[in-house]
Amino acid sequence: MAYNITLIPGDGIGPELTEATKRVLEATGIEFNWDIVDAGVDVIEKYGTPLPEHVIESIRRNKIALKGPITTPVGYGFRSVNVSLRKILDLYACIRPCKSYAGTPTHFNNVDIVVVRENTEDLYAGIEFEKGTREATEIIASIEKLSGAKIRPDSGLSIKPISVTGTQRIVRYAFNYARTNNRRKVTALHKANIMKFSDGLFLSVARDIAKEYPDIEFEDRIIDNMTMQMVKNPAQFDVVACPNLYGDIISDLGAGLVGGLGLAPGANIGDEAALFEPTHGSAPKYKGQNKANPMAQMLSGVMMLHHLNESEAANRLENAIAAVVSEGKRVTYDLLPENKRNQAVGTSQVADAIIEKLG
Repeated sequence: MAYNITLIPGDGIGPELTEATKRVLEATGIEFNWDIVDAGVDVIEKYGTPLPEHVIESIRRNKIALKGPITTPVGYGFRSVNVSLRKILDLYACIRPCKSYAGTPTHFNNVDIVVVRENTEDLYAGIEFEKGTREATEIIASIEKLSGAKIRPDSGLSIKPISVTGTQRIVRYAFNYARTNNRRKVTALHKANIMKFSDGLFLSVARDIAKEYPDIEFEDRIIDNMTMQMVKNPAQFDVVACPNLYGDIISDLGAGLVGGLGLAPGANIGDEAALFEPTHGSAPKYKGQNKANPMAQMLSGVMMLHHLNESEAANRLENAIAAVVSEGKRVTYDLLPENKRNQAVGTSQVADAIIEKLG
């Protein structure tokens, strides 16, 4: 049986990584019908938007998508295509494994953390008011009237909603993931000591949900303490459940512990669809140079295979990737010590090496 998969190459280095990932996935022997659709900065002139409607329609039809990185402008322009996809399709659970592989130049060799990040609420909800606008002025006046707090009139505003409903489903997802994958512990992240009615709600709901899973250990950590603990002893953490912003930050920290974003895969899961993509960005300055590490997107493909219940193929592909990393002979520059980076190979050569390992 061939699986119908929406394939979004992305922009910047995305098309190169996507092609390499497509090749190794096909080399597992699993058959795919790729529905290739374009999104990102390169299609704005043609469609008037970085996220054409036919991309959404393809994902809704196929239920599964594999996506390369897409550029998000910083401080101007359109909002993130990645965030838009998650919100439109209600892909509420962002799963980001941070796992050590032997041979990676890093200070830690015992990291195996899975970040389960709420994807639709918090400061990424997109509820913002620009400085000096009528809306911002009205919101500031309302807040001052209701709370007595003074806000400078030249402020921009972002609203941070955290709901019982959103928290329940992400924390349950984290516990169910732990139970299904034989994980031992769930850690809930928060800043409830300061934000008592948003993060405090997240913590309270998480504690209630934890009672439904007596077989899984539960703890909570304040986010600033968590960052310190992760760089001291990451092996103490297993599955981490967190609101949107903290999950974004902590997953990049976890990637740094295991060798960088080149080894950081991701999945965005909802009740009706799932989208798999690397954690890193599009790195447009490296576009077309056959230089970027494709393993984060390949490992996202591994997660996709598990989601399709093709775990034998998923394990073979992950083992092949791990073997190439361990040998250290045909890897990109980011997986080599500084004094050996002149020995690095390109994106397509990494795919060749992994396909050889798959036999």
